[in-house]
Amino acid sequence: MAADRVLDKYDIQILEILSTDGRISWTELSERIALSQTPTLRRVRALESEGLITGYRAVIDEARLGMGLSVFVSVSLERQTDEALANFENAISQLPSVMDCYMMTGDADYLLRVILPDVEAFRRFVSVVTTLDGVARVTSSFAVKSVVQRATPLLSNQGE
Repeated sequence: MAADRVLDKYDIQILEILSTDGRISWTELSERIALSQTPTLRRVRALESEGLITGYRAVIDEARLGMGLSVFVSVSLERQTDEALANFENAISQLPSVMDCYMMTGDADYLLRVILPDVEAFRRFVSVVTTLDGVARVTSSFAVKSVVQRATPLLSNQGE
C-alpha cells in the first residue's frame, strides 16, 4: 500500500464485502457502499494494484470434498539455519494436504494445518514429514470443530 494513502470507510467496506462475496456484481457493490460504479471500480482496481486485494477464490467445503479431518501439526527442526528453514519450507510446500504453514515462535518452528480424509491418511502424512531432512519432532492436535473462519479481519471493528 502506498505510504501516503489511508484506507477510508469506502475502501474498508469494499474489502469486507469482497472478502465474503468475491463474485458480487459491480452494480451491487457500488449500491452497497453508496458510490456510483466508476469510483467503486476505480477503488477496487487501486486496492488490487496496491496489493491489498491479492486474488479471488472459491471457498471449498473440505468435509464435502472428502477431507473431513483437519489437523494442526507442530514441527520442530534440528537446526534453524537459513538453509534448514528453506529446505523444510520447500519440502512442506510440495505436500498437497498442507493448507497452511506458519513459521512460529515458541516450542515449535512451524505450525501446519493439514486436511485429510481419515486417520490412516494422517499416519501416512506424519510418516512423510518425520522423514524430511532436519525434522526433529512432530506433534499434532486434531480439530474437533471450527468455531470461527474469516477470510479477512473485520476492519470496521478494530476498536474491540
